Amino acid sequence: MKLTSTLIAVGLAVAGMAFTGSSAFAAGPTCKSGPIKVGAVSTVTGVVDFSDAPKATKAVFEQLNDAGGINGCKIDYSLADDKGDPQVAAQAARDLIDNKGVVALAGGASLLDCAVNAGTYNRNDVLAVQGVGVDPLCFNAPSISPVNVGPFTLTTVMLDYATKNLGAKKVCAFFLILGGTQEAYGNAVAAWQKLSGNKVGLVDMTLPPQGDLTPYVIKARDAGCDAVLTNQVEPGVVQWVKTADAQKISGINWLFLAPGYTEGVAKALAGSKQPVYVGTEWEPYTENTAANTDWAKTMDKAGLAKTAFSQGGYLAAKVMIDTISGIDGEVTRETVSSALKGGKEMQYSLAGSPYVFGEARAHSPMKATKVMQLVDGKWTVKTPDWYTLAKAK
Repeated sequence: MKLTSTLIAVGLAVAGMAFTGSSAFAAGPTCKSGPIKVGAVSTVTGVVDFSDAPKATKAVFEQLNDAGGINGCKIDYSLADDKGDPQVAAQAARDLIDNKGVVALAGGASLLDCAVNAGTYNRNDVLAVQGVGVDPLCFNAPSISPVNVGPFTLTTVMLDYATKNLGAKKVCAFFLILGGTQEAYGNAVAAWQKLSGNKVGLVDMTLPPQGDLTPYVIKARDAGCDAVLTNQVEPGVVQWVKTADAQKISGINWLFLAPGYTEGVAKALAGSKQPVYVGTEWEPYTENTAANTDWAKTMDKAGLAKTAFSQGGYLAAKVMIDTISGIDGEVTRETVSSALKGGKEMQYSLAGSPYVFGEARAHSPMKATKVMQLVDGKWTVKTPDWYTLAKAK
C-alpha cells in the first residue's frame, strides 16, 4: 500500500510539471527546423558603404554560435547588398523573406531599404531591428525600429543643446536634402520649436551635395546666427569648417550630426580653432569606457574596424539575441514578431535610451546623445551624462 501511494504521488508530481510548466520541458527557445535564420538588407557597394553595421551584427552572431548558440539554437545570418538600387533592394527583401525564410531582420544599414521595403516587411509580418536607420521611413513604419537616434531626432536634440548648453540666442539650420528628407527635417525643427518655445532663426534647405559653401557660411554670418546646425557627412563637415576659417568667421558654434563624428574629420580639422560640436548616436566610439568594452572586444576578435556604424550593428544583434532568448518554444517568424511587438524595454550601456520595438505605426525609441567637441584635432566628451530630450509639455 505504501509503495502504491508513493508511485501515485510521483505520478501526480510529473503530471503537475507537465501541466504547469510545459515550459519545464521546453523552457527557452527551440529550433526543430535547424538554425534560426536572420537577415539584413544593406548598402554595401555603390555610392556609400554602410557594411560596418551588418558586419558587426554577423560577428556577434558568429561568436554566439561558437559559444553554442541560444539554448543550443544557432543563428544563420544572411546579408544582402542593395547596391543603392531600389529594384535590387526590393529583390533582396523578397529573397530573404520567401527563399531564405528569415524570422526577422537585424543590423541593416541602407540608403533606401526602409523606403523601398517597409511595406513588404509589414505585409509579411517580418520585423526589422535596423542597425542604422537612414531615411525617414526607418522611423515611420510599423515594421521597423532602429537602434540609432537617427538624423531627424538628433537634429531636434542638437538644436536643444545649442540653446541650453551653448547659450545660443539665434540658432540657424542648413540642410542637404536627399530623397524625401525635406519634410522630416522640417518636422525635426518644428519639434524643437514646440518643445522649447523658441523659434529657429534661419532654415535653409538648399545645401548642395558638392560645390562652394562660401555663400552659405556668409549667409549664416550675415544673419547673425550664433549657432549653426548642418546635416552634412564627413567631406561636407570638413569643407564647411575650412570655409569658415577662410572667411575668418568667429563667434559661431558649428553643430553637426553623427556622420561628422569621425577620426577623418578630427584629423582634417586639427588646425582649426572653430568651435565644432557633433552629436553621437551611442556611447562615443573613440572613448575607452566600460560601456564600450564588450563591443570593442567583439570587433577586435572579428578583425573589424571600431566605428560608430559597427556599434549600431552590434547593438541590433544584442537586441535580436535578447528577444529570441525570451521565447519559450519554437523560434518562428510569428514568435519573434510577437516578442518584439510585446514592447519590452531593453537597456544597454552603449545607448542612452532603452530600446523598445512595440506595436505602433512608427518607431523612434532612441532619444539621447553624448555631445563631442573637436579640440586641437581630438574629440572630447562635452556631456559625460546622456543628453536626452525632455518630453513636450
